[in-house]
Amino acid sequence: MTSEVCPYPFEPSALAVDPRYAEMREQQGMSRVRLPFGGEAWLATRYEDVRAVLVDRRLMRSLTVGKDAPRGTEAIESESSIITMDPPMHSRLRRLVAAAFTPKRVETLRPRIQEIADGLIDRMIEQGPPADLVSSFSIPLPITALCELLGVPQEDRDKVHTWTDTMLMLSGEGSDHAEIMTAQRELWGYIAGLVAERRETPTDDLIGALVRARDDEGRLTEGELIDLSGGILAVGHETTANHISNLLYTLLANPDQLARLRSDPGLLPSAVEELLRFVPLGASAGFAHIASEDVEIGGQLIREGEAVFADLEGANRDATVFDCPEELNLARTRNHHVGFGHGPHHCLGAQMARLELQVALGTLLARFPDLELAAEVPWLTARRQRGPERLELAWKTALPAR
Repeated sequence: MTSEVCPYPFEPSALAVDPRYAEMREQQGMSRVRLPFGGEAWLATRYEDVRAVLVDRRLMRSLTVGKDAPRGTEAIESESSIITMDPPMHSRLRRLVAAAFTPKRVETLRPRIQEIADGLIDRMIEQGPPADLVSSFSIPLPITALCELLGVPQEDRDKVHTWTDTMLMLSGEGSDHAEIMTAQRELWGYIAGLVAERRETPTDDLIGALVRARDDEGRLTEGELIDLSGGILAVGHETTANHISNLLYTLLANPDQLARLRSDPGLLPSAVEELLRFVPLGASAGFAHIASEDVEIGGQLIREGEAVFADLEGANRDATVFDCPEELNLARTRNHHVGFGHGPHHCLGAQMARLELQVALGTLLARFPDLELAAEVPWLTARRQRGPERLELAWKTALPAR
């Protein structure tokens, strides 16, 4: 690895981690990269450097809004988006929805999520193998759970998924960008309609709670209300949907670890954490942080106005933190991965994602004791997240729900 500026993001190959991350991490730590939009930036790949970038208040996401900042896609965020806010404004919005995603509150959803999972598998069994896990299970499980939490009617969930799927396209040029913007505009308009309905008829769902926080307490603006609801819906189910398929594929590709989990189902929580560490999800450069003053990270001076990206994939393979990081070990005990990020922007729905992944993998393995791939896997391309387009599965034995 030389000190030359490297084009970034790297082209993802299925679920492989590009070896250039390891080269950067071992030789430079902080490396210079060139983004498709906005020019050059620093890329942090070491675990401690990544965490430092994500918690340093002098490295600000809000400074990217409306600016020609380095980015992997053309900008579609706004000033009222929680994704591009910094504390204390970010903290104010996060507190409004945090209560819905606490470990205790999320755990109360387990019976319903289990019910959804079993119903989907019942339909897979009824239709018979082979079955595409993506369309029959991975997508409908999290979108059903999240839409019920937010209060999105069942009949609207297919079009909501179509909008969010389009919004996660990686390309930001020409017709692709126009399609992304149209999808966002239509989803935001749909959310505005749900907000109006709740003003006429109050509800106890999450959107209803946010409307009360807006109208009765003045704790957020109308734009923040729409952006927050739409953002949770757009990102919340797509990430989990892709990872259900990713994680099951990884287990099938590692039969020794799969057998270990089947023989000891109690390993499921640690298995999910290890899979979250081991299996990359993001395919783009994520979000830039702009230095509001000179900052030193990992021994490298970041000048005021320069952009920094934090690479989670590289950090999760850092040998100074994880023993044998290139090996999948479902019984790993010390596993402080950054698969959900770190700091103020740590994934708000992390606990719900964990629960859904535990239920999804646990149920699939319990009800299909001889599950196997039925066809070659085609992978998504030009997307912000990795995942299979289809995951065709076959089985000889299917067990009833417990």
